[in-house]
Amino acid sequence: MHKDIATPVRTKEILKKYGFSFKKSLGQNFLIDPNILRNIVGYADLTKESAAIEIGPGIGALTEHLARAAGKVVSFEIDQRLLPVLEDTLSPYSNVKIVHSDVLKADVVNIIKEELAHYKDIMVVANLPYYVTTPILLKLITENLPIRGMVVMMQKEVADRISATPGTKAYGSLSIAVQYYMNAEVVMTVPKTVFMPQPNVDSAVLRLTRREELPVRVIDESFLFEVVRSSFAQRRKTILNNLQSQLPNGKEKKEYILSALAEVNIEPTRRGETLSIVEFGQLADALYPYFKK
Repeated sequence: MHKDIATPVRTKEILKKYGFSFKKSLGQNFLIDPNILRNIVGYADLTKESAAIEIGPGIGALTEHLARAAGKVVSFEIDQRLLPVLEDTLSPYSNVKIVHSDVLKADVVNIIKEELAHYKDIMVVANLPYYVTTPILLKLITENLPIRGMVVMMQKEVADRISATPGTKAYGSLSIAVQYYMNAEVVMTVPKTVFMPQPNVDSAVLRLTRREELPVRVIDESFLFEVVRSSFAQRRKTILNNLQSQLPNGKEKKEYILSALAEVNIEPTRRGETLSIVEFGQLADALYPYFKK
């Protein structure tokens, strides 16, 4: 068994050996607690029949634990300076493939075809860079990847927003964009003290599992999300006011919006944060003929 990468001593040794300095712009915070890494990997339920996709391996702290648990790991690293470090730290593991690429620009579907064709069970497991957590998640969720789900660490506040339920302050368009496709739950919180350098905020691990069935079937998914975003444009405003001010020609179409709301039994005085995903789906379909036909 090799010495864990994720201890303060070993992390410092590696950084010193390579003269590595953290780039704030890349949101680099490396984990230095092996127990937390073991727990994260545990939540992904991996076997040697599974594959893992990682984003931002850093110096390989989580990658190493994934390599021990899964059949194969494909890891996306944007920072060229880390490639020689990873080649060194992960040299004991022959089942890791590092892809030097920005995952937001990468053709992930194609990379899965090339690298993970034999795997039926694929999980995304990552300590996501804070500054691009949301775009990465939304890309991975909406590209319809053949994955079972994700176990991802992020800022606690973002994890709370994604997993929020209707009627709470954290619930918003991000909650709905993710929960439309995935079941979301925060499985652990992670104090800032277990990172190097320490971030300013606490983190949380979010487990996302692909839904067997979408919560609601709609005519046009992109229109559904347009209605959702419009409804949360100004949180204090009623759903009627938000839709009027945000949808194209909404002011002139007030009567149509009112009749769509009436059709699906949603009071025009309600606020967006009180509507469930199913209600948003019904509302989008009722508005569709007036705004999209």
